[in-house]
Amino acid sequence: MTTDDILKALGNVQEPDLGKDLVTLNMVKDIKIEGNYVSFTVVLTTPACPLKDMIKNACINAVKVLVNKEATVVVNFTSNTTTKREDNKSILPNVRNIIAVVSGKGGVGKSTVAANLAMSLSQGGAKVGLLDADIYGPSVPIMFGVRGERPMMKEVNGKGMIVPLEQYGIKLLSIGLLVDEKNAVVWRGPMASSAIRQFVTEVLWEELDYLIIDMPPGTGDIHLTLVQLVPVTGVIVVTTPQDVALADAKKAIAMFGQAQIKVPIIGVIENMSYFTPAELPENKYYIFGKNGGKRLAEEYDIPFLGQIPLVQSIREGGDIGIPIMMSDDEVTKKAFHDFAGAAARSISMRNANMNAESVAEVVEKVG
Repeated sequence: MTTDDILKALGNVQEPDLGKDLVTLNMVKDIKIEGNYVSFTVVLTTPACPLKDMIKNACINAVKVLVNKEATVVVNFTSNTTTKREDNKSILPNVRNIIAVVSGKGGVGKSTVAANLAMSLSQGGAKVGLLDADIYGPSVPIMFGVRGERPMMKEVNGKGMIVPLEQYGIKLLSIGLLVDEKNAVVWRGPMASSAIRQFVTEVLWEELDYLIIDMPPGTGDIHLTLVQLVPVTGVIVVTTPQDVALADAKKAIAMFGQAQIKVPIIGVIENMSYFTPAELPENKYYIFGKNGGKRLAEEYDIPFLGQIPLVQSIREGGDIGIPIMMSDDEVTKKAFHDFAGAAARSISMRNANMNAESVAEVVEKVG
């Protein structure tokens, strides 16, 4: 066996999402051959790649069928998270992908989805940050069990920077960590925009594969400020199956699709899709309607990222500060892992097939 033999064989293995072979995509590294033993490394586009096993089996079969059926094939994996940023990276210079999690209305579980998406990506090997930009109703401190804690400050190049907290392997920041939760914080539009600007520009996020931003519900000043400030890789829209939520989700999709904003929609995730009682694990009760999120994704021709069930343990975990991804509820964890995998794939495809994202140029009319 020679290196050329191995490369020729792996030239027949397609990367399922990108539609090209591993060799053409320059994803094969460090080929080592000793007798019938061969090992090599495949560089994935995301640490959270859900197709890892499929690619591994295809590589092993290609070498055995096309090169040496007696070969012992060891496939290693590493990752180089894809990114497409057009700016000079003066803001968030080491963040590869900035993902905004949005909803048209409150009460659809957007923060729960954002928190467990971050957890799942982190458990898949990615470096993840979670920014709670829902300044009107910050919930990340409760969900991660860090209520009452305060972030530290660090001087960097003569400038004071906020150091995010770390919990469960994720870097966290929320307005709820900076103000007394018993006091009502009344925000006018410019104040809200200034707060999100500070959270993005004056926080020491350091190197991240994904920065997940939990946005306030609706469409408003904070959303515009974010897309004008940094090149958002894409948006994940959270909805429930019911018509009221879907109507508002359409507004969120329309906002980010406007010509002056034009931020890609990574996909739609349907939360509270069905209720399964613990004592009847095979039963599904469609309390809020059925497949509304799926129909929405089909209507707008955007990826459907999956369905998250309405499960008591999700709520309980959020209330006691232990996200469901840290529990032993394997069924619910699988729903979030499948969602995170689909999101990671959609982000990789967006980065491979679209132009680099730049900050939005929003011209606001006066009068």
